[in-house]
Amino acid sequence: MDGDWSGAIERARAHAPFLAGALARLPDLAALLAAGEGQAVLDRAKAAGQGAPDVATALRREKLALALALAIGDLAGAFPLLTVTGALSAFADRALDAAIGDAIRRRAPDAEPAGFLALALGKHGANELNYSSDIDPILLYDPATLPRRERDEPGEAAQRMARGVVETLASVTAEGYVFRVDLRLRPASEVSPLAISIDAALTHYESSALAWERAAFIRARACAGDVAAGEAFLAAIRPFIWRKSLDFGAIAEIGRLTAQIRANTKGSATVGPGFDLKKGRGGIREVEFYAQTHQLIHGGRDPSLRLRGTRATLDALAAAGLIPAEEARLLGESYDRLRTIEHRLQMVFDRQTHSLPASPEALDSVARLDGLVDGAALVAELTAITDAVGERYDALIAAASPATGSGRPQALAGTSLAEELERLGFEEPQALAARIAAWESGRMRALRSDAARNAFAAIRGDLLAAFAAAPEPERALGRWEQLLNNLPSAINLFRLLEARPALLEQLARILSLAPPLADALARRADLLDPLIDASAFDLPGDVPTLVARLSRCEPGDDYEQVLDRVRRKVGEMRFALGVQLIEGTRDPLEIGAGLARIAEAAIRVLADAATVPFREAHGVIVESELVILGLGRMGGGVLTHASDLDLVFLFTGAFAAESDGRRPLGATLYYNRLGQRVIAALSVPTAEGALYEVDTRLRPSGDQGPPAASFESFARYQHEQAWTWEHMALCRARPLYGSGPACQALQAIVCDVLRAPRDAARLRADVLEMRATMAAHKAPKGPLDVKLARGGLVDLEFLVHYTQLRTGEGLFADLRRAAATLAERGLLPLALVAAHEELARFLVAARLLAPDGAEPPPGPRAALAKACGYGDWNAVLAGLAAARKTVAQAWAATFDEQLEVTA
Repeated sequence: MDGDWSGAIERARAHAPFLAGALARLPDLAALLAAGEGQAVLDRAKAAGQGAPDVATALRREKLALALALAIGDLAGAFPLLTVTGALSAFADRALDAAIGDAIRRRAPDAEPAGFLALALGKHGANELNYSSDIDPILLYDPATLPRRERDEPGEAAQRMARGVVETLASVTAEGYVFRVDLRLRPASEVSPLAISIDAALTHYESSALAWERAAFIRARACAGDVAAGEAFLAAIRPFIWRKSLDFGAIAEIGRLTAQIRANTKGSATVGPGFDLKKGRGGIREVEFYAQTHQLIHGGRDPSLRLRGTRATLDALAAAGLIPAEEARLLGESYDRLRTIEHRLQMVFDRQTHSLPASPEALDSVARLDGLVDGAALVAELTAITDAVGERYDALIAAASPATGSGRPQALAGTSLAEELERLGFEEPQALAARIAAWESGRMRALRSDAARNAFAAIRGDLLAAFAAAPEPERALGRWEQLLNNLPSAINLFRLLEARPALLEQLARILSLAPPLADALARRADLLDPLIDASAFDLPGDVPTLVARLSRCEPGDDYEQVLDRVRRKVGEMRFALGVQLIEGTRDPLEIGAGLARIAEAAIRVLADAATVPFREAHGVIVESELVILGLGRMGGGVLTHASDLDLVFLFTGAFAAESDGRRPLGATLYYNRLGQRVIAALSVPTAEGALYEVDTRLRPSGDQGPPAASFESFARYQHEQAWTWEHMALCRARPLYGSGPACQALQAIVCDVLRAPRDAARLRADVLEMRATMAAHKAPKGPLDVKLARGGLVDLEFLVHYTQLRTGEGLFADLRRAAATLAERGLLPLALVAAHEELARFLVAARLLAPDGAEPPPGPRAALAKACGYGDWNAVLAGLAAARKTVAQAWAATFDEQLEVTA
C-alpha cells in the first residue's frame, strides 16, 4: 500500500509515547510496518492472540497489535479513516462475541452460546469506532434459551455473565486492556441490572423510553452473541425509533441536548488549548446530531435514510433533497478531518480524550504527529472547520424556535384572546375565545399534557391568523376543532406547523374548502407531512413506478404490515392530489387520471400480496392465473376522490383444474376464495384505516353469481345471457391485473362481445328504457350533480356506449378517447368531446369542493371556478349549462327524444 510509512514511524516515535512503546514491544510488526506491508500488517495483527492461554490475553494481544498497525497506517496515509474505524469496530464485535462465549462457557461448559447478546450503539454501532474509544453495548438475554447451570435462576445467571464480559474486556492486566465498557445506555441504567431480559427491554422502549434513546438507536446493531435474537429485537422496536409521521419535535429535543452539552463542556469555548473536538461548538457531535436530527424527522417515512454511518447519512440526505449537496460535502469532509485529529490526540497515550492539549508544547507535538508545522497551524485549520459546522448546525437548531416574522399579525402584548380574535375579524369573538379556552381545559386528549399545550401555544397566533385569512374562517376553525377532538396526540402536528409555518395557510384552506380532505386529516394528521416536499405537488408517475413505490417494504414486514403500508402511502398520494386540486395547480382531469393510476398500482401490489399466503396454503394451478378487469370510472382511467372500484375477477385455464398445494382446491373455488382475499386486501379497514370500496356487482350474473369466473364462462355468459346494460358497462372494461398475454386475451374477448351484431331497434329501446328507469330511481343529489342530472355525464355515457355497440367503432375504455374517435368518424357531434371534458372536470373537482351536490359557500365556489379554469362562479354555471345543452342536443339527434335540462 502506498504511503509514507517511514515518516509515520518517525513521527510516532517522536510524538506518541504509546506508539513508541508498542513499536518496541512488537519488533516483528514494526519491521512489516517499516517495509510498508499494509495488508500483511493487518493480517499479523489479527493473528497476534493465537496461542494465548485464555480469551482475555488473546484479545489484549490482538488489540495492541491492531492499535499499532492502524495508527502507523493512518499516519502514513495508507489507511483511510473508514478503514481504521471499520477495523476497530470489527475487532470490538469479535472481542464482545469472544467474551460472551467465554462467560457462557464458564457457567455451562458444554453449552452452545445462545440467549445472550450485545447491541452495539454509538460509533461502534455505526462501524466508526474511535481509536481509543469506550464501547457502549446494551446486553440482553432471553430467559428461555440462556444456557445455565441447573439451579441457576436466569436473571442471576445473566448478571454473572455480564460481569464476566466486562471483566474480560475492561480489566487492566500486564497485557493491557481490550476496551473500557460503558453500560449506561441500557434502559433505566441507574436501577436496572447489567443485563436485561429482552421482554423487559421491549416494554421499556415501547412505553417509557426518552427522546435521546431514539437517537441512540439510530446506529444500533446486533453485534455479538445471539445476533439473530438481537436483530429480531431491533425489528420489534423499529416503530419506536422510526416514527411514521414527521417528527419536528426531534429538533427541539436535540436542540435542548446541544445547549446542555455546550453549557457543561469543560475547556475552551473557542478553538485553542483545551478545546473539546467532540463536544465543542462545531465539533464532531454536532455533525452527528445534524445527521441524526434529519434522520429522526424523516427516517420513519423514508427508509433510505436509515443508515448508521455519518458520512453515508449526509450523502443520503442530499440524495433525498433534504439538505444541499454542498452542505453534505462540507459537513462530511469536516467530520472526517475532526475524527482524524481526534485519533491523533488518542494515539499519544492511548487515552480516550477529545480535547486539544493545554500546553503549547503538547499542542505542537500533536500537530507534528499529524504532519503539520505546529500547533498554530492546527488551531487555524480547526477554527475554520468548527466555524463552518457550527454555523450550519445553529441554523438547523434555530428551526426549533417559535416561528417569527411570518408576516401574519400577532397578538399584541396585554391583549386578551377575545380582543385578538376581534382584531382578526372573527364573528362573536367572546364566544369563540371561550370555545378555544375550553380546548385546553382537559376535555381534549390532544391538549391535556403541558408539552402539548406549550407546543400549541407556540403556533396559536399564526394558526388563528391563517384561519382568519381562509376563504371560510368559521368553517376552518370548526373543522380544526373536530380534528383536535379526534386525535389522541397532536404534539407532532403542532411542531410540524411550527417548523413549517407555510403549511398553516395550506391547512386553513384545506379545512375551509374541502370536507373530504378535512375528514381525512381528522383521522390522520400526518397526511400533512408529505406536503413539506415540493415533489408532493408533482403528478403521480406511471403505474410501474407507483407499483415500485408501494412495494417498498421493510425487513420483516408481514402481510398486515404490507396492507398498512399501502393504505398509508395511497392515502398520502390521494391527499396530495386533493391539495393540488383545491389550490388549482392541476387540471382536475389530470388529478382524476392520477387517482386511477394510484388505484391500479394498489390493486397490483395488494393482489400480489394476497396471493403469496394463499399459494402457501393451496399451491398453484398450472397454466392458470387470476386476471382482474376494471369497469366504470376505474376502467375508464379517471377517478374522483369519492370513486369506488368496479372490478370483475376472472381466471384463465380450465375450470375443472385443481391446485397442487397441501390443501388443494378446484379452480372455481380456488379463484373465488383468492378473489375474496384480494377484495379484503383492498377494502377491509386496518390500523391505517380503509382504502377503497370495491363493487363487484358488474360480474356475470350480478350478486347471484360467484365472485370469479373462468374466461370461458365469462365469454359464454356475455355472448348468450348478458343484458344490454352489461354490454354497455363492458364498453369501459380494461384489464388491470394479470400477465401480458392473459390481459390481451381478455381484451380480445371484450372486443369480440362488443363487436357482435345487434338489432338496432332493440338496442335503442333497451338503452332508453334503462335511462328512464335510472332517472326514476336515482334523482340528482342537488343542482350541481352533473353526473345524474339530465344532460349530464350519465346521458353522455349512454350516448357514447350506445354508439359503440351500434357501430362497433371507438371501442376505447377511456370515455374521452371513445367520444373523440366517434366524433372523428362522424358518428357523434364533435362538441360532445368538449362537453365531456367540461362535465368530467367539474365532477372531479366537485367531489372535493361540493360533495353534496348543493351550491357551496363563496370560498369553495371560487376554488371550483379556479380548478375548472373559469374566472368566477357565474362563468362556471354558464359553462355547465352549455355542456348539458350540447349533450341534450346530441341525445335528441341520436334518439329523437327531447331531454328536459333544468338549471
